[in-house]
Parts: sequence; structure tokens; C-alpha cells
Amino acid sequence: EPSPHLPAPQDVEVYSYNFQSVLRWSPVPVENGSVLYTAQYRTGFYEEWSGMSCTRIAQTHCWFPSQLRRRWTVVLRVRAELGRAASAWALTAPFVAERNTTLGPPRVNSVSVNPDSLLIRVSPPFTPETGDILQYQVSYWENTTSSTEKKLNESKTLFQIGNLKELTLYCFSIQMQLKIYSGHLLQGQPSAPECHRTALS
Repeated sequence: EPSPHLPAPQDVEVYSYNFQSVLRWSPVPVENGSVLYTAQYRTGFYEEWSGMSCTRIAQTHCWFPSQLRRRWTVVLRVRAELGRAASAWALTAPFVAERNTTLGPPRVNSVSVNPDSLLIRVSPPFTPETGDILQYQVSYWENTTSSTEKKLNESKTLFQIGNLKELTLYCFSIQMQLKIYSGHLLQGQPSAPECHRTALS
């Protein structure tokens, strides 16, 4: 039976970045004693609530257990506990990592300069799963006031920006697109612009 005197946690939300997901909430203020929290989850398939190794914890966050798959729909809940009193449960909206995570920018591992091209090696910001279709959207431009931005799409992690002028400064930014099995497209954040001067032929 929830205690009427102990309020439920507020601002309960899921924060998810590169498929690393965490449940967060605001601390419940009480006059004396220290509040502990218990968090649970359930998937779209089961009505049963499961623990997530966050039982009577002092922190106001709880990481998702690793067995939760990206495409599962999950609902999470958390309550406050003080001594023998427990608050009502506060629930999240249904969450699907594959649709609701934020994808960070790809890592640019190396750039080789040639007279007419830049050879770029990147890696995705998360470990891909079997069946993932990754695309890199490259925007590049000559570092002058009048230059226009050009774009190319690449599916490999090693690719070339070609047809460049020698001894010229070019800048680029890359963002990742993840196409998932449902046909849904997840657009990542762009990398910070990086500039390199082409070589002399």
C-alpha cells in the first residue's frame, strides 16, 4: 500500500545515447531520513515487472540491464522508499531504443591528404548489430566565403572525397544514418567540422 506521505519521484525520463540508456528522476525531498529508490521494467510482451539491479539505491538514476534489446518496447517505473513507507510508482512512457536513442557523431580516425582528394577513415559511435545498415553522410566545402557545400553518401568506413584542388583548404562534417529492420531511419549528430589542406602534386 503506497504511503500518502511519501511523494512519488518526479521528472522520470529515459536518457539514451548511442544505445546506452539510463532511467533518471528528481530526488524526492523529505524532512528527515534518506530516501532510497527502486526501479523496475517490463517489456511489451510480459505484464510482469522485473528488477533492474536498482533496488533500494540512493542514486537518482539506473542503467538499463544489458538483456534489454534495442527493438523491444519497454516501460519503466520507479518509487521512493523511506523506512517501511513506499511511494506510488512513477511510470515512463513506452520507450524503444531503436527509435528513441540519440546517435552521436561518427569518430574520424584518420585523414590522408593527396593533391586531389582526402582519404577518410571513420568508425560508428556504437557497436553495430547484425543486420544494421549504416550510411555516412559527408558534407564538404572549400574553406572560402563563396564556396558551396557538396554532399556524398558512403556505406564504407574508408572513403574518399575526390575532385579537389591542390594546396587548398577543405572542411568536412560527417553524420551517420542507421537504417533499422523496420525501415525506420535514425539520423545521427554531425561531427565537428574538420579542415585539411590538400597536398602539392
